[in-house]
Amino acid sequence: MISLAQIAGFGAIVMLGAMSPGPDFAVVVRRSAVSGRLYGMAAAMGIAVGVFVWVVVAATGIAALLAASAMAFTVVKVAGAAYLLYLGARALHSALRSGGRFKLDLPDAGGRGAWAAFAEGLFTNVLNPKAALFFVALVPQFVSSVGSVAPLGETLVLSVIALVGTVAWFLVVANVVGTLRKLFARPVVRRVVDGLTGTALIALGVKLAAASRP
Repeated sequence: MISLAQIAGFGAIVMLGAMSPGPDFAVVVRRSAVSGRLYGMAAAMGIAVGVFVWVVVAATGIAALLAASAMAFTVVKVAGAAYLLYLGARALHSALRSGGRFKLDLPDAGGRGAWAAFAEGLFTNVLNPKAALFFVALVPQFVSSVGSVAPLGETLVLSVIALVGTVAWFLVVANVVGTLRKLFARPVVRRVVDGLTGTALIALGVKLAAASRP
């Protein structure tokens, strides 16, 4: 049975991981700035569901197989890097194009509403093998495994903690950025945001593509 101290420790580590700069943060900031807080919050929910998935697969031993398999790691790495490069290229294209007047409360041209933002957050997280390695190293320290599989109750507790902690942080980010929406409505500012996040996502994609299995 997981103690309160373990729950607090696990939640704190997950929160610190969520707060570290990375593709998840870049996606939420851009969605909130360009498309509005609703879309940023949808992206945040997608990221949190991705974290939930990784905790479950780590607890069941699947993530360990991914970490141990060079081919599986490479497949996920290439898919994740390609997706980050795609998001980055789309953001840069938005920054460089000469569009019309910016309109509040509408999704950007590259999206199709809140579900698209949710999927963007979900895939950004799920297609990141570093997330698998993070949780395969973290989760076993907080569960009493039976063979290579953690008890269902402990798995659910840790998964919910990770989900709540992650979504709490990124909802804060989405709402803070969304509150400054009028500032981001200025074409010059929006293009700067698109340019910076696009460059960051491309750099993260290149870094992920070049990463080797530890």
